[in-house]
Amino acid sequence: MIKRTVNGKRLFVLDTNVLMHDPTAIYRFDEHDIFLPMVVLEELDAGKKGLSEVSRNVRQVSRSLDELMLHAGGDPEIMHTGIPLPSPQNNENDSPLSGHLLFQTDLIAHNLPKELPGSKADNEILGIAMSLQESKPDTTVTLVSKDINLRIKANVLGIHAEDYYNDKVLDDVDLLYLGASGLDGDFWNKLNHFESWMEDGRSLYKIEGDIVQDWYPNQLIYSEHEDNAIEAIVKSKQADIATIEIVHDYRKAPHAIWGITARNREQNFALNLLMDPEIDFVSLLGQAGTGKTLLTLAAALSQTIEQKRYTEIIMTRVTVPVGEDIGFLPGTEEEKMTPWMGALMDNLEVLNKMDGTDWERKATNDLLQSRIKIRSLNFMRGRTFLNRFLIIDEAQNLTSKQMKTLITRSGPGTKVVCLGNIAQIDTPYLSETTSGLTYVVDRFKHWQHSGHITLLRGERSRLADFASENL
Repeated sequence: MIKRTVNGKRLFVLDTNVLMHDPTAIYRFDEHDIFLPMVVLEELDAGKKGLSEVSRNVRQVSRSLDELMLHAGGDPEIMHTGIPLPSPQNNENDSPLSGHLLFQTDLIAHNLPKELPGSKADNEILGIAMSLQESKPDTTVTLVSKDINLRIKANVLGIHAEDYYNDKVLDDVDLLYLGASGLDGDFWNKLNHFESWMEDGRSLYKIEGDIVQDWYPNQLIYSEHEDNAIEAIVKSKQADIATIEIVHDYRKAPHAIWGITARNREQNFALNLLMDPEIDFVSLLGQAGTGKTLLTLAAALSQTIEQKRYTEIIMTRVTVPVGEDIGFLPGTEEEKMTPWMGALMDNLEVLNKMDGTDWERKATNDLLQSRIKIRSLNFMRGRTFLNRFLIIDEAQNLTSKQMKTLITRSGPGTKVVCLGNIAQIDTPYLSETTSGLTYVVDRFKHWQHSGHITLLRGERSRLADFASENL
């Protein structure tokens, strides 16, 4: 059970990795106090050099601490009482309560077991948290760390420890928006009112009812009931009134996109989102073999080469190895990225499956690759893409900040598609609920120019399907 002070304030001891993960973390604890051990400042100083995302975060933390020091006026007394932090913006009733930032100004003795394993820095933070807990018996002292093993050691020693939750998009990944909603067989009978009409060869319905309140723009709604079977997309929604449109059926060969037809309902809806020029942002989630990359490339090639809606296709992904890193790679930016783009090459082989001579196939393949550019995430900052089809592969390994950096590169006429599987995250300190892919799915679901669908069925092979389910 967590102890509370009379006014409910708590004291949080921050580990270095929290600040490295979120440089604004010191402003995220509402009216509670924050304690920074001296060893944390030492580790921040050691990590400030370099061009990585972590190094940039460390430098931002240092600048924030320097600004707080300047506002404090350099008063030695305030270093003992704590530097006031800005009042939280989400405080109820505009309460003036604000927390304080405290630094370790004295040598703190601790009684940790001598044989306690682990790094000297981690044990130093544990000792400080334990000493604060003993010296402030009426205050809830909590160690906040992204390091699971440090939290386990803290709990073993009787120190209350928590993960850093502020970057958590959802409490549970099962709450993530799926992009589709099933309807009952008697759906039409439950509506207060509906009307239908045709517009440019499309079937549209205007419906009114309580069920509409739970829908989102560009959501797939479907019913599998024999008498009332329907697959439609929510084109607009306001309160309990919505306009829906019957989706195009890309499961039939005459409607194939670059020779590719949808094999299930979710794939069909994904193609509807990818081929719609009014939708600027699409996110596709699904396990391996559900067709995310193949469908996206087919839609991209069709709109770039046949319809000339986009000038070129740009594909990028974060370079996180599954096994040991193979080291530096020679060549240009595109040549260095090529080994990471095996999925692109595999799918291009499927899309370029045609009859004819080897010369004809090679010429077609050269044409396709000339319209597809492979770019590294490292050189994205400051760029603007005009009339491009931007594909972000393996997006589950990106942080919310990296995702924002990429999506804001899009200029007029650009479509951004994010692909990923949140069950396969390789980036340290990222989880299913904190991934940048989860972040954008949740943040974009209310926007009328975005769409999302979770692909549920694997279509790669019966071997791959069995392996995904049983291994």
